[in-house]
Amino acid sequence: MAASTSAGSGAGPSGSGNPAGASGLTAAITGTMNKKKKPFLGMAAPLGYVPGLGRGATGFTTRSDIGPARDANDPVDDRHAPPGKRTVGDQMKKNQADDDDEDLNDTNYDEFNGYAGSLFSSGPYEKDDEEADAIYAALDKRMDERRKERREQREKEEIEKYRMERPKIQQQFSDLKRKLAEVTEEEWLSIPEVGDARNKRQRNPRHEKLTPVPDSFFAKHLQTGENHTSVDPRQAQFGGLNSPFPGGLNSPYPGGMTPGLMTPGTGDLDMRKIGQARNTLMDMRLSQVSDSVSGQTVVDPKGYLTDLNSMIPTHGGDINDIKKARLLLKSVRETNPHHPPAWIASARLEEVTGKLQVARNLIMKGTEMCPKSEDVWLEAARLQPGDTAKAVVAQAVRHLPQSVRIYIRAAELETDLRAKKRVLRKALEHVPNSVRLWKAAVELEEPEDARIMLSRAVECCPTNVELWLALARLETYENARKVLNKARENIPTDRHIWITAAKLEEANGNTQMVEKIIDRAITSLRANGVEINREQWIQDAEECDKAGSVVTCQAVIRAVIGIGIEEEDRKHTWMEDADSCVSHSALECARAIYAHSLQVFPSKKSVWLRAAYFEKNHGTRESLEALLQRAVAHCPKAEVLWLMGAKSKWLAGDVPAARSILALAFQANPNSEEIWLAAVKLESENNEYERARRLLAKARSSAPTARVFMKSVKLEWVLGNIEAAQDLCEEALRHYEEFPKLWMMKGQIEEQMEQTEKARDAYNQGLKKCPHSTPLWLLLSHLEEKVGQLTRARAILEKSRLKNPKTPELWLESVRLEFRAGLKNIANTLMAKALQECPNSGILWAEAVFLEARPQRKTKSVDALKKCEHDPHVLLAVAKLFWSERKITKAREWFHRTVKIDSDLGDAWATFYKFELQHGTEEQQEEIRKRCENAEPRHGELWCAGSKDIKNWQQKIGEILVLVAAQIKNTF
Repeated sequence: MAASTSAGSGAGPSGSGNPAGASGLTAAITGTMNKKKKPFLGMAAPLGYVPGLGRGATGFTTRSDIGPARDANDPVDDRHAPPGKRTVGDQMKKNQADDDDEDLNDTNYDEFNGYAGSLFSSGPYEKDDEEADAIYAALDKRMDERRKERREQREKEEIEKYRMERPKIQQQFSDLKRKLAEVTEEEWLSIPEVGDARNKRQRNPRHEKLTPVPDSFFAKHLQTGENHTSVDPRQAQFGGLNSPFPGGLNSPYPGGMTPGLMTPGTGDLDMRKIGQARNTLMDMRLSQVSDSVSGQTVVDPKGYLTDLNSMIPTHGGDINDIKKARLLLKSVRETNPHHPPAWIASARLEEVTGKLQVARNLIMKGTEMCPKSEDVWLEAARLQPGDTAKAVVAQAVRHLPQSVRIYIRAAELETDLRAKKRVLRKALEHVPNSVRLWKAAVELEEPEDARIMLSRAVECCPTNVELWLALARLETYENARKVLNKARENIPTDRHIWITAAKLEEANGNTQMVEKIIDRAITSLRANGVEINREQWIQDAEECDKAGSVVTCQAVIRAVIGIGIEEEDRKHTWMEDADSCVSHSALECARAIYAHSLQVFPSKKSVWLRAAYFEKNHGTRESLEALLQRAVAHCPKAEVLWLMGAKSKWLAGDVPAARSILALAFQANPNSEEIWLAAVKLESENNEYERARRLLAKARSSAPTARVFMKSVKLEWVLGNIEAAQDLCEEALRHYEEFPKLWMMKGQIEEQMEQTEKARDAYNQGLKKCPHSTPLWLLLSHLEEKVGQLTRARAILEKSRLKNPKTPELWLESVRLEFRAGLKNIANTLMAKALQECPNSGILWAEAVFLEARPQRKTKSVDALKKCEHDPHVLLAVAKLFWSERKITKAREWFHRTVKIDSDLGDAWATFYKFELQHGTEEQQEEIRKRCENAEPRHGELWCAGSKDIKNWQQKIGEILVLVAAQIKNTF
C-alpha cells in the first residue's frame, strides 16, 4: 500500500502546477472513455503482484507505518513479559538469534540426512512446497503401513516384557489381596489402630470466642461522628480552631448511623426502640405461621425458625402464571356466576398457592351462587375444618335432599359409629333406592341387623345382584334357597345367582343338584337372550376352584368348555385352556378340562400324555396310576404310557406290579426296543442280573438294534466281565459299525485295561466310520493329552474342527487344552476365533467370562448376556460370577433362573447344590436335592462324567448330585 501511494502521489509535468497539463489530462480522459474497456479490469490480481513494481515504483516507508523510534532500553508493550524479554533491545537480540539458528557448519552435515536443520526453513512456503510435502507424507504413510504389523508386534512384546519386569502395584499385591479372604474376624480386629500424627494444636483446636458488644460502645462511637457547632474554651484561650482528633474530624464508622434510631436533639442510641422493632418483627412472623383453623400456633417454642417452611407455597409455578389464572377465573365468575366449575377452580387455585382462607371464602360464595350444585357443596365441605364442614353438609342436605354423595360425605365426617348409622338411616329415608347407601349402612351393622337391613334393601333395590347374594350368605340353607329363587325371578339374566346356588347346594352336600343347576342356568340365560361368554364362565370356575367348590367348578367346565369352538380347533384350544388354568393355580379346572378332553378324544396319545404329566406334577401317585391304566386300555400301542406306569410302580417299590405292566406291554408291543430296555433296567436296578442277561439275549435275537447291543455291552462291562463285553462289542460293530457309542465303549474299555495303542486304534477306526461324532474326537484328544502328546492332541482338534465346522464343543476343548498347557495367550486367541465362528454359543461365552482377569469379567458377562440372553450356560456363569464376588442373594437368584430355564442341565443343579452347601440352610439344600430328583437331569459336562462313570452305574440321582457337587472346586 505504501508503494502504490507513493508512486501515484508524486508531482510531475502534468501535475496541478501546470495549467497546460490540465487540458492534456482532460483530453486523455476523453480518449480513454472512447476506447474499449480492458478485459482484466475487475479481476483478482495475480499471485505475488505488487502495484507499480514493473515501472520501478518500489515505494518507501514512513515513520507513520512503523511507529515512533524507540530506544533499546525502552520497555516492551507486553506488561507480563518474562525476564530477558522486557526491553526493546532484548527483543531485537532474540530475533537475531532466531535468524542465526541455521547451523551450516560441516560438522552438522550427514551424508544420508544432510544438515541437521532444514536449509530452506527461512524461505517462503509456496503451493508447490505444500503439494510436495503431501506426496512425501503419503509415501511415508504407505511405507509405514507395510511395517505396521511387525512394529505393533514388537511394541506389544516390549510392553509385555516391561510389565513382567515392572508390574503394577495392583498386580504386585494381588496374592496378598486373595489371602485377605482367609483373615478371621479376630485377626482383623487385632490389627492396631493408626495413631493421630497431627500436632496438639491441630488435634485440639481452640474454639473462637465471640463476646457481644455492649451498648456503651455504640454510644461512645456515635458521639465521635457529630459535628461541633460551639467553640471550645481552650480554642478561645489559645487562639485558633484545634481539632480534638489530630487526623481530622473523620468518624471511625462512616455511614454506621441508622436513621430513626437517634432520639431527637441528642446523640444517644435509643435501645428501647430497637427492642420494640424486634418484638414487632417476631409478632409478624408468628402471625404468618399460625394456624387459622384452631387459633393455636404450630411453631416450635424452642426454635420457631424450624417451622418457617410452612410459609413456602406448595405450588412450584411462576407467580405470573398464578396471576393470569386468577384473572381468568375472576372473569369467568363475573361473566357466568352460576357456573360451578369456575368457583371450584378458583378455590383450588387459592388452596394451591397457600391462601386457604381466601379459598374458603370463594367456595362459600360459590354455594350461594350455585346452591343446587353437588360438586360445589362437596368442595366446600372438603375445604372447611371439622365442625364447620358438618354445618356446610347440613346446609347442603337442605338444598339437595336426594344427593347420595352428600349423605356419604356427611357419614364420613362423623367420628362416632352411632352417629354414622344415624346419618345413613336418615339418608335411606330420603333415598331408599340407592345401592351405595344400603351397602355403606349394612357394612356398619352386626350380622343379624345386617340380615334385616338386606331383606329391606332387596325390596328397595330388587335388580342389584350383590345385595341378593349378600343376603343369601347371611341366611340359613332353606332361606338362602328361597332368597336365590327370588333373585332369579327379579334378575333372570345374571349368571352369578345360578353359580351361587350351585355352590350352596355343594356346601350342603347336595352334589347331584349342582350339575342340574348349571345346565338349567345355561338354558335359562339363553332363553333370556344372554350370550354365554366362555372365558367369563371359565374365570368363574377358577374362582369356584380357589373357594373350594370343586364340584361346581367341574360342572361349569363341562357345561361351557365346548361353547363357541370349531370341531377342528377343540383339542388345541382345550389344551391351552388347561395350561392357563394350571398357570392360575386352578388345578381342579385343569383336571376337569383333561377329563372332558379324554372323553371326546379317547384314542389321542398326546392328550393322555398331557394328562399323565399333569397328574405326575400336580396329582398323587394313585391318580397317576389310575389315569395310566385307562390310558393303556385306550392306547395300547403307546409305549411311553406303559413305561410311565411301570416306572410309577417301581418308584413306589412294587417291583412285581411293574413287571406285570411290562409283560402286558410286551403283549401289546411284541418287539418294542423301549419296552425291552425298560425291562432290562428294571431287573438290573433290582440286582436281578441273570434275568437282565436273559432278557437282553432274547432281545438281541428277536429285536436286534444298536441300543440293545450297547446295553448288553454296558451290562457286562459294569459287572466286570470285560472279555464278554469286548466280544459283544466286536459282534455289535460287525452289524452297526456306524453307531459311534459302540466305538466309544470299545476305546474306553481298552483305556481301562491300559491298552493305549488299542484304544487309539479304536477311536481312529470309529472316526473313519463316524467323522461327525464330536465325543469321539474329544476322547481321542484326551487320550493323546493324557499320554503327553500335546502336539498330536492339538492336531486332532484342528482336524476335527475342519471336518465339523461351527461346533462349539470342539472349540471349547481346544481353548482348554491350551489353557491346561499354560499357554494363556494362545487360549485367548483361540477363544476370540471361536466366538467369531460360533457367536451364539453359550458354552463358549461362559468359558470366555472366566478366561478374563477379575476386573474384566463383569464386562464380559454383559456381552455374553447380550448374545445369549436365555442360554443356561451363560446364566450359570453369571451366577458363579456373583458367587465369586460374595453377592449371595444375587447368585441364588441367578441359580434359580438357570435351573428354571433348563432343568435338564445337571451341571447347574450340582453347582447350585454346592452353593447351598456353603451358604444355605439345610432346608434349602434339601429343597434343591428334591427338585433335582424330580427334574431328572441327563445332560451337562460334569454331570455326564459322573453319572456315566462305571463306578456310579447304580447310583440314584440324589447320590450323583452329591458326588458331582463334591468335584466342583471354587477356582473361579
